[in-house]
Formats: sequence, structure tokens, C-alpha cells
Amino acid sequence: MKPFDLIFRNLIRTGSLTVIDADGAIYKYVGRNPGPAATMKLHDPQLAKQLFLDPEMAVGEGYMNGTLTIEDGGTLYQFLDVIYGNYINAPRSGIFGALLELQRIVRRLASRNPIAVSRKNVAHHYDLKDELFELFLDKDRQYSCAYFAKPDDSLEQAQINKKRHLAKKLALQPGQRVLDIGSGWGGLGLTLAQEFGADVTGVTLSDNQHAVSNARAAEAGVAEHCRFLLRDYRNETAAYDRIVSVGMFEHVGLRNYRDFFGQVSRLLKDDGIAVIHTIAKFRDPGPIPSWTDKYVFPGAYVPTISEMTPAIEKSGLFISDIEVLRLHYAETLRHWRERLYTNRIQVKQMYDARFFRMWDFYLTGSEIAFRHGEIMIAQIQVEKRIGTAPLTRDYMYR
Repeated sequence: MKPFDLIFRNLIRTGSLTVIDADGAIYKYVGRNPGPAATMKLHDPQLAKQLFLDPEMAVGEGYMNGTLTIEDGGTLYQFLDVIYGNYINAPRSGIFGALLELQRIVRRLASRNPIAVSRKNVAHHYDLKDELFELFLDKDRQYSCAYFAKPDDSLEQAQINKKRHLAKKLALQPGQRVLDIGSGWGGLGLTLAQEFGADVTGVTLSDNQHAVSNARAAEAGVAEHCRFLLRDYRNETAAYDRIVSVGMFEHVGLRNYRDFFGQVSRLLKDDGIAVIHTIAKFRDPGPIPSWTDKYVFPGAYVPTISEMTPAIEKSGLFISDIEVLRLHYAETLRHWRERLYTNRIQVKQMYDARFFRMWDFYLTGSEIAFRHGEIMIAQIQVEKRIGTAPLTRDYMYR
């Protein structure tokens, strides 16, 4: 019996998985419920042991390094649909419950994010070549969940929908000062300035995003009331009517939640509104997958809403609205994954085949995690003074 046999015999309850080890031995695992089927082949004898000790890391590194391949004409999507689909829905007891609890303890202790570490983590991902992101993102380079108001919305339209949806939640008035925490390549800030008349300040820790954002503002002729600073949000001191943060809260770190919302409260005027858009977990407070932490988003921590609300309550802010976007990010990631695959030759020329497999694994695994209900998007609206936001949600949809 191989070490991974214990894992897969307990894991596969839906669909089926066939494993061919490095010696050519075949192991079949068939669940009680019908579902997708996949076959993987291990080309390195060490993977058999690694799959038992850290299955998340072993599968990701194996696929990325080419020591784990998908056989019988299957796709990476089919394979991860079997593996992650069963893992996400596995009973939270026995060996899996113990593993999750151990991961939670270790990663909670490690989830500090001082400014120097934050900047290094951001650079690891966001300071890659511009051309890479251009190959799979929309034209505005929105690297966060889109909003599919209609099932047939294009990625470009869905990202426009997302920016306008956030703007409406901010209940913006022309001339109001807006702080965009983690401003990306400037697309949201430019929209708030151009379409809604806001005076926008964006802060980012990415040298690349900082340069691109200001160049875009200058090119659009709005640099006087839309500027982007290379600055940690913790060092900001000005007062703002509105604060928005999209896709940045995942990098704050669990131990810094009180500091984050305390800073939002300090920077927000008494009649201010803030909206935080973040990936969140439906259940199982704890770490992101170990492979994702090592290779894609070092230092990230995806919270449950229950982990966020105590920090909001202690900051003096009032929660005025929470919206859960369930499958919008799955659809966004599908578009990104398909575009990346279409441009795989360019990605391999830009970096190499291993890099392409890493990003293919990252986007595909993330899509499946959203589809199976492990994670979602939470948009949390808070206000400094109770009653600042309109009393009904009608204003968001007019």
C-alpha cells in the first residue's frame, strides 16, 4: 500500500480517480456518487509520500514541475474537479478535520504582515511583466471578480458592471474625496473620477502598478483629481468622504484586521461610507492552500465573514450592507483561464513551460474552489455614522 492510498480511499466520494505510480502500479478510487473521472500519473517516486504529507503542495508542485501528468486524454480542469471537489466537500472530522485544524493553528501564528513584508509579497505577484496580464485580463486590467449582470456578459462588460456596482454602493457625489486602498492598475479610480466626478487617491505597494496608474491618469487628462501613490495604507493621514478596497484585504493578514478597520475609521469622515470587496470563505476559517501561498500569493489569508466582523465592531464602524457574490468569480476565472490557454505559446516564450503550468494550475484551481462553494466574494459596506447610507437598496440599482 502506498502512503497516498489512505488519503484517496477516504477522500473520493464523488466521481473516480485513477493513480498510476512511478512503478506503473495502478490504483483506482471510485466514489459512491457519480461524477467526473480523471487519471494522474506520478513520474517521481517521492510524490507518493508527499501526497500523504501535504497533498495540496504535492499536486501543485508535481503538475508544475511535470512530475505529475494528467492521462487518458483528461484535462487539468477534470482532474482538479475530482480532487478539489471531493476535498472541499469532505467531512470536517477524522483525518481531514485534524489536518485542517493543524493548518489553522500554524497559519494563524504566521499571519503577520508588517509593511516591509507586505511590499515584498505584492512585488512577488503584481510586478510580473505587463505583457503577461495583458494576455488574460480585460482591457482595463481589472484583476478582481467581475459582476455578470447577464449570463452572456463579456468579460469586459462584466468588469465595467463591477466598477459601477461599487460606485453605487459608495453613494458617490461629485467632488467627494475617495481613497482606493490597493488601487491596482488604476481602472476603478479612473472610473470613479471620470464617470462619477470623484477626487480619487489610490495607494499601492506595487512599483509597476503605481507607474502604470499615473501614466493612465495623465493620458486620460484627469491627473489633477486622480492620483496614485506608492504608499502603504497604514501611512495615509488625510480625511476622505469615501473609501473603497478591492482585492486587497486578502493580503492584510488576520492579526492586522483591527488595525485595518481602525485605520479606515480614522481616515473616514463622520458622514463617510466605505466598501470592502474581498475573497472570503463560506466556512473553515484558516489558511489558503500551501501551494498558493508559496508560489502565487505569499502571506495571503482568506477570512470568513465571522473573522472580519469583530474587527469592524471594535473600530467604531457600523455594517450597513453585506452582499455575497457566489459564482461571479468562477465565471471571471473561467474567462481568464481560457484566455491564458489561448495565449499559452506567448506565455511560454515570455517565461517558460513550467511558469505556464503554474498559472494554469492557479487559475483552474481557483475557479473550481469558487464553483464548489469553498470561497466567495464578500462586499461589506460600512459607515461611520448610523444612517449615512440610504435606508433601502434601491439606490444601488437605479
